[in-house]
Amino acid sequence: MNKPIDWKVTAQDGNARTGILRTRRSTIETPVFMPVGTQGTVKGVRFEWLEEELDARIILGNTYHLWLRPGTEIIRKLGGLHKFSTWNRSLLTDSGGFQVFSLTDLRKLTEEGVEFRSHIDGTKMFLSPEVSMEIQAALGSEIVMVFDECPPGDAGVEVTRKSLELTARWARRSRQRFDELQQSKQDTGFLESPGLSGRQALFGIVQGAGHLGLRDESLEKTVEVGFDGYAIGGLSVGEEKSVMYEVVEHLAPKMPADAPRYLMGVGTPEDLVESVYRGVDMFDCVIPTRNGRTGGAFTSRGKLNIRNAVFADDELPIDEDCLCSVCRRYSRAYLRHLYQANEMVAAILISHHNLAFFLDTMKNVRQSIKLGEFDKFRHDFLDKIRGEDG
Repeated sequence: MNKPIDWKVTAQDGNARTGILRTRRSTIETPVFMPVGTQGTVKGVRFEWLEEELDARIILGNTYHLWLRPGTEIIRKLGGLHKFSTWNRSLLTDSGGFQVFSLTDLRKLTEEGVEFRSHIDGTKMFLSPEVSMEIQAALGSEIVMVFDECPPGDAGVEVTRKSLELTARWARRSRQRFDELQQSKQDTGFLESPGLSGRQALFGIVQGAGHLGLRDESLEKTVEVGFDGYAIGGLSVGEEKSVMYEVVEHLAPKMPADAPRYLMGVGTPEDLVESVYRGVDMFDCVIPTRNGRTGGAFTSRGKLNIRNAVFADDELPIDEDCLCSVCRRYSRAYLRHLYQANEMVAAILISHHNLAFFLDTMKNVRQSIKLGEFDKFRHDFLDKIRGEDG
């Protein structure tokens, strides 16, 4: 029986590896950074730019936000998220769990799921593994995430163990309902593709906070259920950076070698490179566009804030080493002027550059792994971005 995705390792340099991930809608080279499209759009960036100049093969959609607005029924009626948004390449949708568990004061957790009030209008809502799978089938994404509980980064051993055991039970329920929905053809994104089933793929999530032994337990329970790919969840939620790297270094090489490894919600350019070094294949984060909206620009020599007065008469582009359309045309002085004048195009242009920088960084990462020179690339990249001489 054909699988929903095809993935194979094409090169390896230490724990770092490149691969080809083929879904029913696109072929994706890994390691890959996936721009985040929370509301069915990547904030401030047109799909034409993502497709034509940036060549993003996969973006994220947010189950929680799209469920609340415009709502599952509207999206299903309009043919699923691909048709509704006109994004015709791959989509990964999160389960909604992280957003719900961020509503600490507005939610009630039980074995069945989570009851909470909408942050939009206060309506009482209920999200469970089954409901999450039903929403994601209506969205029609290529990759679906199981519904999990995300404990705080500093959670103690007993709280974390209880949480990961609940996540394991929810993973089984997610798997069962997901399979039922695929069998009954509820997936709005179904698309015939040579050698693939045309159906959605389902990824499991490994939890365990900063406790390495509990991470091992969670991984074992998750692999036992069986998924098309495996994600590391519960990081970049307030823990020290050293803890995140320690968990990734411990866990990633133990994850199934024949499936993609996804580090959820991470991170900065340094985080991406350091996590590839430890064996991760897939990343997502709102950082490029969130920073773009506040004047923060990522460059090969570190991050700069375009609001600073020092750029008022600076003729240089954001990054002299960047070949994106923004850097080829506009100066720092002009971008600062736009920002100071409250022109919305300032956020659009800086967000565009930031995404170009993240995607180009991953392209260079892949190239260095294929050449067997990733260790040198890593050291040179990190030294330069931190402003060190090496």
